[in-house]
Amino acid sequence: MKTYLITGGAGFIGSNFVRLLLREEPGSLLIDLDALTYAGHLENLGGAMSDPRHVFIHGDVCDRSLVARIFDEQEIDCVVHFAAESSVDRSIGDPERFVRTNVLGTSVLLDCARASWERDGAFPKGKRFIQISTDEVYGSLDGAGYFTEETALSPRNPYSASKAAADQLAHAYFTTYGLPVNITRCSNNYGPCQHPEKLIPRAVKNALEGREIPVYGDGMQVRDWLYVEDHCRALLCVIRRAEPGRVYNIGGHQERRNLEVVRAVLAGLRARGACDAGEELIRHVSDRRGHDRRYGIDPGRMERELGWRARISFEAGLSRTLDWYLDHRERLRG
Repeated sequence: MKTYLITGGAGFIGSNFVRLLLREEPGSLLIDLDALTYAGHLENLGGAMSDPRHVFIHGDVCDRSLVARIFDEQEIDCVVHFAAESSVDRSIGDPERFVRTNVLGTSVLLDCARASWERDGAFPKGKRFIQISTDEVYGSLDGAGYFTEETALSPRNPYSASKAAADQLAHAYFTTYGLPVNITRCSNNYGPCQHPEKLIPRAVKNALEGREIPVYGDGMQVRDWLYVEDHCRALLCVIRRAEPGRVYNIGGHQERRNLEVVRAVLAGLRARGACDAGEELIRHVSDRRGHDRRYGIDPGRMERELGWRARISFEAGLSRTLDWYLDHRERLRG
């Protein structure tokens, strides 16, 4: 039986991963550490909360004594580190909070994992630390081309800078101590349980309420959209088959402009009879400071080395997402 420490497991991606892992590895034990900030909700975990294989701990990854106690009391085999502040807008207003959680929190986890696992300068086979990161650490793409794992980090806002710093720490623990670390950098996730501050659920929420949907600038910013279940399956591939020290980009080759995404949400809601509003709800607002123009992920390493490929098209994923929010309208309250 493998024991996982999942940080941020009550958040959007983390909760989807918890539910997938309980299905895919019925013999594993999941220790779920989450501070339950505004973006974390126990409701995201659904039936996992009553599953004896899932142990929820309300706590902060920056709390060194708590994290050390978890490692002392449990024989942790794998850390999957989702916990992070992830809103670019919020990071612009309060960068220190992002440095604390994203950098200090990662440092605490790395230290505690090393202290627990290291034996005479080596680490037992089967231990793994997965640092969950973002394509935003690469900065903005101009024109053609894609981010690869060799692309230089060039973050342009406090959020992405804090994630880049956390990635560098994780890499340093691999090169300095040999801690078995993998870093994954994903493109824009969407799907069930996402907080309504993000583009797709915010567009759904505002459309259902007949309110304007704000779109930054001209709305021509390009993002590669990845359905959250595809991301979670990619993480399982990394945990099971990746060589320690490797970095993997996870993307779906599903690039869309932000304005296209909002239009697709409106069209999907109209087709379902959920609203009759059209583009009159779209309101262009002043662009975000330091707004990256385009992200594009090359997932070739994941495909070649680990045999993973995104299964769910943007159209199919958006359809599932709209159906989920219409069935869980209470989750749009934030």
